[in-house]
Amino acid sequence: MSWEEHVRRVDPYIPGEQPKESNIIKLNTNECPYPPSPAVSAAQKVFPYESGRLYPDTEATELTEAIALVYHVPADQIFVGVGSDDVLSLAFLTLFNGPGEVLFPDITYSFYDVWANLYRIPFRQIPVDEHFRIHAADYYDAPGGVVIANPNAPTGILESPAFIEDIVKHNPGTAVIVDEAYIDFGGESVLPLIDRYDNLLVVQTCSKSRSLAGMRIGFAFGSKNIIRYLKDARFSSNSYPMNGMQIALGAASFRDEAYFDEVCKKVIRTRERSKEVLRGLGFSFPDSMTNFLFAKHERLSGQEIYEALRKRGIYVRHWQKPRIGDYLRITMGTDEQMDMLFAALREILA
Repeated sequence: MSWEEHVRRVDPYIPGEQPKESNIIKLNTNECPYPPSPAVSAAQKVFPYESGRLYPDTEATELTEAIALVYHVPADQIFVGVGSDDVLSLAFLTLFNGPGEVLFPDITYSFYDVWANLYRIPFRQIPVDEHFRIHAADYYDAPGGVVIANPNAPTGILESPAFIEDIVKHNPGTAVIVDEAYIDFGGESVLPLIDRYDNLLVVQTCSKSRSLAGMRIGFAFGSKNIIRYLKDARFSSNSYPMNGMQIALGAASFRDEAYFDEVCKKVIRTRERSKEVLRGLGFSFPDSMTNFLFAKHERLSGQEIYEALRKRGIYVRHWQKPRIGDYLRITMGTDEQMDMLFAALREILA
């Protein structure tokens, strides 16, 4: 018998490519094209380097309290982690511990099935319709729980709070996770629902709208019980997940809501302009409420356009998967970067 027979094997999540070359227009990983708040830079300059010899605050109190002030949620209903991926991963491990299948769409964030397989959680992927929409009734009485990304990725489609609540109220016996990684780009959060449904976990991130993808800060809101269960699981595996700099710089970001609002508005303006330009170039896409567009061209395949853009130093995201192989996910860059993308597309499509 080989030791490898007892290894837990999974097909890992494959993140967007991080190019090593310089002068790349990087529109493939949904990062914010603008720098973090100046308050973050100021906090970094005064961060006491000598504190590195000490363990960080296990509760990340400074960060949690800053989030609490912005969202008007008690600190004991907030959970923070090393990016929303960390939060979601722990939520899968903690909340989906029954024998029933967890339900989520077949076209959505491709980490969900990876976590389910990693933790040996039974799951079923519900097909979205021909317009990439989900139907609430498909998620009623889920045997093991529900995960909904809203707005969805990679499609960018947003559902209303009433739509999401319909799913939550039809699943009183299982946990429902709503992944709101892109909610700040024009959506309405279902955060108020945590006061009515103690089985609901709402997950957000600092990676997109707060320009802190490299700092790895995610957070979640829920009932006191659901947050306590997450913390119990966390402290059973890693008592010090957030380092001191993450905590301090993340808190600084939440204290500068004016900058946050400015960045969100800039990204939204660029997105709406990009919709018009891309339609004029023969692209179609779902109406996105995120910082990206999920676009398909009327004539050329997604693979052809992806490769042609890559040769020109422009990276977008493409998947060789059923139903979405002709689509490109295009992150919103600065207006200057988008203009260079449009110029390249005009050349490719000529």
